[in-house]
Amino acid sequence: MSSVVVVGGGVVGTMHAWAARRAGHDVRQLEAEAEPRGASVRNFGLVWVSGRAPGPELDLALRARALWEELGEAISGIGFRPDGSLTVAQHPAELAVMAELVSQPDAERRGVQLLDADATRRHNSALRGDFLGALFCSRDAIVEPRQVLPALRAHLEAGGGYEFLPGRVAKRVEPGRVDDHTGAIHECDLVVLCPGATHHGVAAEFLADAPVRRCRLQMLQTEAFPERLATAVADGDSLRYYPAFQLPSAAALPPPVAIVAEYRAQLLVAQRASGELTIGDTHHYDEPHDFALDEVPFAHLLARAESLLGSALPPVKRRWAGVYSQATDDSTCVRVRPDPRIVVVTGLGGRGMTLSPAVAEATLEELS
Repeated sequence: MSSVVVVGGGVVGTMHAWAARRAGHDVRQLEAEAEPRGASVRNFGLVWVSGRAPGPELDLALRARALWEELGEAISGIGFRPDGSLTVAQHPAELAVMAELVSQPDAERRGVQLLDADATRRHNSALRGDFLGALFCSRDAIVEPRQVLPALRAHLEAGGGYEFLPGRVAKRVEPGRVDDHTGAIHECDLVVLCPGATHHGVAAEFLADAPVRRCRLQMLQTEAFPERLATAVADGDSLRYYPAFQLPSAAALPPPVAIVAEYRAQLLVAQRASGELTIGDTHHYDEPHDFALDEVPFAHLLARAESLLGSALPPVKRRWAGVYSQATDDSTCVRVRPDPRIVVVTGLGGRGMTLSPAVAEATLEELS
């Protein structure tokens, strides 16, 4: 294999382009939009190791975390910050789940430790609200989602052997060949199709029987917060969603409040390098997804954030929804191999930003 065409300009596609160049292949990358606008830029920029399932998924997350750090050192525009995270407990049952995770054999690999309220405030002095303690994860990190893709592409272009073609819609994918809407034919040794949440179009035939669905989420961004958040922050509702916390003690968690149950909400807060706070999120699986944003979960999440910070938030600057593709089985991602010269990669779900470097590396290793 000497040439690769990557279809899809999101973080999964761009990481596959990077992995292919690192393996010595010439790469051409096609993207339907002038600039990617999907879940790859509509997210928190969290590299989230703490909640990953034990075993292969955690292994992949730790490898991805190491690759993100390498990329961050080589490409300053990515904005990599090894800040860690605090998952804050406001109920004794939440603290019990965190204590059980810290007692697991893989706790040291995760870099987790249980903190009381005072130690939590020492780790992040912006947290002045009412809480019992927190789970600190030193392995979690933050990147800048709006900067990652252009920074990585510029790095690839500077190294040669890489071409990015925006505004090109793939109309046909065949073994060793991609035809785009302009009539151009892109011949290669391997096609890597990374459609993200675009399950229709050229990806439809390959994903017809794949265990994959789409999830819509809402989040917002405030004006700059006057203080530096030393870590990313999550609330106790996040214990319901991440597989690492599916422990015996989780059965004692109190039932979620109505808004959390209806919107499958959890609080995540990540501060941008500019000081703004990205806050979310919700989960909607039933299609067709609503085109409108719902203010009810936003009000809940803002109130939750203020309860942990113990202060009023800056005004909201922007709100948005995003859609990602998620595997419906236990797979970390969905890979479809309809031909030795075609591989389709999608379905990372909310793990896309975290895992994409290691998933791309694994794809290229399997194909080699």
